[in-house]
Amino acid sequence: MRQRRIGGETGLDAGALCLGAMHFGTTTDEATAFAVLDRFLEAGGTFVDTANTYAFWADGGTGEESEALIGRWLSSRGVRDRMVLATKVGALPVPLDAPWPQAAEGLSAEVIRRQAEASLKRLGTDRIDLYYAHIEDRRTPLEETVAAFGELVERGSVRLLGCSNHAAWRIERARALAREAGVAGYTCVQQRATYLRPRPGADFGANPHVSEEVLDYVGSEPDLTLLGYSTLLGGALSHADRPVPEQYDHPGTPARLSVLGQVADEVGATRNQVALAWLMQGSPSVLPVLGVSSVAQLDECLGALDLELDAGLLNRLNAA
Repeated sequence: MRQRRIGGETGLDAGALCLGAMHFGTTTDEATAFAVLDRFLEAGGTFVDTANTYAFWADGGTGEESEALIGRWLSSRGVRDRMVLATKVGALPVPLDAPWPQAAEGLSAEVIRRQAEASLKRLGTDRIDLYYAHIEDRRTPLEETVAAFGELVERGSVRLLGCSNHAAWRIERARALAREAGVAGYTCVQQRATYLRPRPGADFGANPHVSEEVLDYVGSEPDLTLLGYSTLLGGALSHADRPVPEQYDHPGTPARLSVLGQVADEVGATRNQVALAWLMQGSPSVLPVLGVSSVAQLDECLGALDLELDAGLLNRLNAA
């Protein structure tokens, strides 16, 4: 798998596709998750994404399952130094059955320090390669959050910092505070991103679709890397029997899906592969976080790495 730089010149090299582990250890059982991770590694994959919340909403889930499973896999395969590990903090509800996101743990210094140590222990490692602020916390002063994340980098527990599900102005404000304080700031941004465009004003709650403002901001900041989750909309791009999420249900969607299918037929690829290639080859480029639950699904996604869309095809996909 080809590598790309994340976090700018002083960042890290990571695989061009990131494997999302949201359901590993809950709705995706350990044997299946291990098989997917093994295949990802075999294909040259190095970048794995999880969180301290995955998956608290599953039956019997606590939020610890995904990190703990990845820790067991890393230990059993002896491949920690080959992998780039990303995890997140700030979104776990306290208590688990409390309303979300109102009861999210937030991004206070105490939470960040405590949960970083817990994630390190579950992952069985001495460092987190990329640590995200999972969702916004407007109850805690941003200065406190920035300082706590910077402290983790200074002591070597974390290498890079990122934020997910944040407004552009909050990202810029946090980065400015980090510069002023002389500490590490966010260099990765993870947002919901897919080929379909959301309906204007669509409500995604605490997990917004990437905005034009965020795209413009990332495109103007050389040290920022944009990652996208929910890229394939749970199969809705490729399976007629899978409903398009209601936030994307508007008159422009059928035309966009039609062009996606036309391009896929012309280049001999699947719709999912074209959608992933479009994200990776766009401006700014989006590094997809893959949500797969089988080796077959992973193999289809890996095929996107070999697909080059020329300018004409990209223009058609953009204009649809």
